[in-house]
Amino acid sequence: MTTLPPEVLGQIQAVGRGASPEEVGALTELLAPLHEKRGYLAPRVERDLPYGSDPRHLVDVHTPDSPAAEAAPVLLFVHGGGHVSGDKSEPDTPWYDHIGGWAVRHGMVGVNMSYRLAPQHQWPSGAEDVAAAVAWTRKNIAEYGGDPDRIVLMGHSAGATNAASYLAGDGGAGADDLAGAVLLSGIYDPQTAEPNFILTAYNGEDASKYAEQSAVPGLVLSQVPTLVGVAELDIPDFHRQAVSLLDSMLAARGVIPPFVTVPGHTHLSEIYVLGIDDESFGDDLARFVHSVSAVGAHDAP
Repeated sequence: MTTLPPEVLGQIQAVGRGASPEEVGALTELLAPLHEKRGYLAPRVERDLPYGSDPRHLVDVHTPDSPAAEAAPVLLFVHGGGHVSGDKSEPDTPWYDHIGGWAVRHGMVGVNMSYRLAPQHQWPSGAEDVAAAVAWTRKNIAEYGGDPDRIVLMGHSAGATNAASYLAGDGGAGADDLAGAVLLSGIYDPQTAEPNFILTAYNGEDASKYAEQSAVPGLVLSQVPTLVGVAELDIPDFHRQAVSLLDSMLAARGVIPPFVTVPGHTHLSEIYVLGIDDESFGDDLARFVHSVSAVGAHDAP
């Protein structure tokens, strides 16, 4: 379902299914006022906390005015941008402060991370940076009212690719400590992805190396509860990647993980509307986070 008025949803779909600067600008012009009207910022945001040595190794922590009596689940968000652009927050827009605000309104602590960009930094730099941000969060989040044992990692687009690569083991140890993960419209297997500038910028031009860069074998083996999703009107390659991943998981496990299709939305709008159209994806996301981060959710029987 979607709670957006039909005319707004129609305008979103008229913008197009891609992620060009023009489409980003058009959707920002359309959706930012709706976020402004509702109020998207968390009560407190502590910005630019370093989690590593690179200038882009920074996180923002989004919290309520005062911590809850019990430590809260943590949503660690990895932004998109085709590996070559994007940031944890974009000046003069709600992006992606609205993710942290949404997390706080739903009883979580939000952490938004930035990471090194291609082509200067190629695979597996994204997984390495996610690993470092997860380690920082586990070490420090209790100071902000978050529970280090209840971290859910969420990535969108290139952020989902980096999160998947981390889950697959490309960033080193530590992924098994996550309470859960959300992969929204990522590229998981560069071997079968559509060749384009973004792919070669991050994965390199030597396609013979793409097999070792695939996150699919590691994701199949991962024991971290994972929610996979795409937009109904996503870029077709993201549909193909999701189907391929689910097929591999089905073949290996006999079941697929939780899967959502964000109805009526496009590659960009599926994440931009979080907080103003929660019935399209936010409700599913909140249920998943609270389910996998419930105290005792993963205790052995």
